[in-house]
Amino acid sequence: MRLNLQTDYALRLLMHLAVNKDTLCTIAGAAARYRISKNHLMKVAHILGREGFIETVRGRAGGLRLAGPARDINVGAVVRLMEADLAIVECFQGGKNECAITPACRLKGALNEALNAFLEVLDHYTLEDLTGRNAKLRALLAEAA
Repeated sequence: MRLNLQTDYALRLLMHLAVNKDTLCTIAGAAARYRISKNHLMKVAHILGREGFIETVRGRAGGLRLAGPARDINVGAVVRLMEADLAIVECFQGGKNECAITPACRLKGALNEALNAFLEVLDHYTLEDLTGRNAKLRALLAEAA
């Protein structure tokens, strides 16, 4: 299983904002820090803002910040939001399933169990778990004061 690029960028942006919780961060700054596309990150920021994970402050001195404490942002919830399609195999796609062995297949159950276990593990982590007391991460992502 592989997470899509938007999910990866969303988690990285949230981590960046959590490390820099006392300052407004820019999309350009986060994109430069991670060496990723500013345009892709802008789309991700829009989604995270629309869903209440981050706040945007407009204007010349504007930027982004977390909408709440990092301890309240669940990693599993972010992954579910950003992953538009968790149908990891054809038979998970409902009406689009044309697999010939579906009536007798036990693979779907095993894969569903694995997917649920993956998400359940992520549900045990918050943004604070990933960024709090992480001096190495802070050194890598801290905005210049």
